[in-house]
Amino acid sequence: MSSNRQKTSVDCGFDDLRPRIEQALTQACSFGNGCPDRLGEAMSYALLAPGKRLRPALVMMAAECCGGSMEDAMPGAVAVEMIHAYSLIHDDLPAMDDDDLRRGRPTVHIKYDEATAILAGDGLLAEAFAHLSQHITDPSKAIEAIRALSLAAGASHLVGGQADDLAAEQDTKLPAPIPPKTAGCQDDTLDWSELIDFPRLQHLESIHRRKTGALFSVSLDLGAMLVDANDRQRQWLSSYAAAIGLAFQVVDDLLDYTAEATTLGKRTGKDADRGKLTYPGLLGLDGARQKAQELVASAHRDADKFGDSGRRLRLLADFVLERSH
Repeated sequence: MSSNRQKTSVDCGFDDLRPRIEQALTQACSFGNGCPDRLGEAMSYALLAPGKRLRPALVMMAAECCGGSMEDAMPGAVAVEMIHAYSLIHDDLPAMDDDDLRRGRPTVHIKYDEATAILAGDGLLAEAFAHLSQHITDPSKAIEAIRALSLAAGASHLVGGQADDLAAEQDTKLPAPIPPKTAGCQDDTLDWSELIDFPRLQHLESIHRRKTGALFSVSLDLGAMLVDANDRQRQWLSSYAAAIGLAFQVVDDLLDYTAEATTLGKRTGKDADRGKLTYPGLLGLDGARQKAQELVASAHRDADKFGDSGRRLRLLADFVLERSH
């Protein structure tokens, strides 16, 4: 993909929601009189960084799908974006993914320093739960939302997925992934099906269903629970989240192989260079694209169960897939 490529014409389904989300995030950047200025600046820098706002949009889209008010779901939208911002700060640290560019800007530890970045992430993690407790008026809903988000962000899901992702880079017992120069090539002398390591593929899916998928799932569930959705609606959204969350990660992996840093807003080719488990590395480029298409088709089937109110979910699924082209 070239930096000269025209912007996609596919509607992501939530452009009109972004101004409301941005306003709510800006209002949430009052961290109290005791917060040191530099720490508050770093937290705001991370939380208000230009981005898609996909996760908070999912919260609001779920509320709409289930016939509720988006404003009732806004505390969940803000909280999940705080968790997302915290996770990106920590993921970018030298001890983790070691990134110096995020969304076209210096990462927090580059803009400020490593210690401030760690503390900014810690601060946003705590603020997410404080926001839920302060802005959800129904105590039982607040407890349910805090429980759901804490589980999604915890050791068995988001944090555990990141831990396994890092460990996979050090696992020398497993065969090396397909090199980026040959991934997706049509070479008649090779049987590509024999190169696919299915245990590794299952392990990679397990990582990303937790590392990326957990926040997608909880975003949709927060929106549903905050507007009193029924069990059937929540199950449809859970199935949709499982498909779209994994599709999003497959496409991210594809972009790391094919996009330019000026287009993507972060350094590319890094995952392949580090021997990291990725879908193109295991399936080749064509196989990874096919995987994304299958997942998006599954997401469409779940969105269709909502009828006309699932329109945004269908648009989002198409948008996720379009990013891989």
